[in-house]
Amino acid sequence: MSKKSIALLLVLLMSVMVFAVGCSGGNVDVDGDAEAGGSAGGTGEQLVIGMAFQDMNNPYFITMHEAFEEAAKSIGARAIVTDARHDVGKQTNDIEDMIQQGIDILLLNPADSAGIETAVIAAKNAGIIVVAVDAQANGPIDSFVGSRNYDAGYLAGKKMAEDLGGTGKVAILDGIPVVPILERVAGFKDAVAEYPGIEIVDTQNGRQERSVAMDVTENMLQAHADLDAIFSVNDGGALGTLAAIEASGRDVWIYSVDGHPEVIEAILEDGVFKATTAQFPRDQVRIGLGMALAKLWGAEVVPEVVPIDVQLQTIENAAGFSW
Repeated sequence: MSKKSIALLLVLLMSVMVFAVGCSGGNVDVDGDAEAGGSAGGTGEQLVIGMAFQDMNNPYFITMHEAFEEAAKSIGARAIVTDARHDVGKQTNDIEDMIQQGIDILLLNPADSAGIETAVIAAKNAGIIVVAVDAQANGPIDSFVGSRNYDAGYLAGKKMAEDLGGTGKVAILDGIPVVPILERVAGFKDAVAEYPGIEIVDTQNGRQERSVAMDVTENMLQAHADLDAIFSVNDGGALGTLAAIEASGRDVWIYSVDGHPEVIEAILEDGVFKATTAQFPRDQVRIGLGMALAKLWGAEVVPEVVPIDVQLQTIENAAGFSW
């Protein structure tokens, strides 16, 4: 579908949602019943929307959760939210429970892109509209809304290489095997490959967690006395990297992805944290729900993929940025 067609669809969806807000006085109680309901499809039955998160112990996903609650409330829907805590087995069980509770729409933020496929199939077999948000999911989903993750990694890598003057030894702090992480690493590698003087000397998995990333970074610093910079696949891990570098007293620069508030502060302090490629989690949820509602209300075709732009944040432009 062309960009013009996508834009037109979004305008139409926003118009319908504005109408829904005007007609609905429902208040949502996440994991409970709303006081007054919107309609699943004009039948008078309350719309029930589930959102399965990969991990809610992260400000990025907390922001996404807030946007989901706001969107569900605006259309008088009942909202059900689950937290997989990075466990795809738990997320599969969570989705099975939501199917039994009669959800009409599932917004899925997968803990494992491949491992969640059986749950996606089960939801579709139950007649549920499934839209993956932030991370792609295998199986018969109706649409995927997520950041341009390749671009996120590429922009961070390009900035790193430019800051280093095209030469230096760098490392990658990797994460869980979901499509966005793989794409960020691919984009980063392609960017630095344009600079023959840049050498990637180490890649380790920080699991996108601050404490784990801190330990991994300490190992990297000990193993590479001449390390110049580290690329982290997310800001949560990068904050662990920041703590390790500051404790070491080394001048190793950090580049990452997300736009985390603490990272924005660190960038503005003009220290070792040089840049992050910011995402827009609220927009991902709003547009993901829009795709699902379009399908629910009879759209024969919705975009298979809706990419959301990202934006590099540096000391020059980070002031005032927030999710």
